[in-house]
Amino acid sequence: MKRAAAVAALDEVPPDVVVGVGTGSTTEHFIDALGSIRDRIRGAVASSLATAEHLRRAGIPVLELNDVGRLPIYVDGADEATRDRRLIKGGGGALTREKILAEASDRFVCILDESKVVDTLGRFPLPVECIPMARELVSAKLQRCGGRPELRSGFTTDNGNVILDVHGLTIDEPDRLEIELNQIPGVVTVGLFCRRPADLLVVGGTGGTDWL
Repeated sequence: MKRAAAVAALDEVPPDVVVGVGTGSTTEHFIDALGSIRDRIRGAVASSLATAEHLRRAGIPVLELNDVGRLPIYVDGADEATRDRRLIKGGGGALTREKILAEASDRFVCILDESKVVDTLGRFPLPVECIPMARELVSAKLQRCGGRPELRSGFTTDNGNVILDVHGLTIDEPDRLEIELNQIPGVVTVGLFCRRPADLLVVGGTGGTDWL
């Protein structure tokens, strides 16, 4: 189902553009598919070092966002999505760079399998990237918001930071919570993609692929 969604998303990629590409298992399928049309695009901007390496293996030139500017399209997966295209992302640890690419894109296409579509966000632990010296401060603030933060053991982001995975949240007002958590000193970004949600969900399912 992940691969079906990834292949279907190729139809959303215009010719002769630079494509923003996210991080994660579903996005890996997209990179493999994108390699089959690499002569039709100018290159890609990667949301992580791992994605950049995969793109190069697929024969796709990797460009820097600062050299490209706006992106016509950004394609990435999600850990959870609602039908109004609010997302939780960051299971792969690249949430900050993913959020930057989403903000820099004219169109954000999210590819996922049907198990990731939910009525209310929060079943998947919410990733929060923070600078290391603020870990305990941020943890205490997250507990006051009703969550149970756990340090992602043995993991450092490409930005040199740590991730707290916050369990136990029922996110009824995701737009408000994204803004609130981003104001905590030491937080780099939170894995809620609501202020800049996806423009399209491409959902692979047992009965085929849906566009939401």
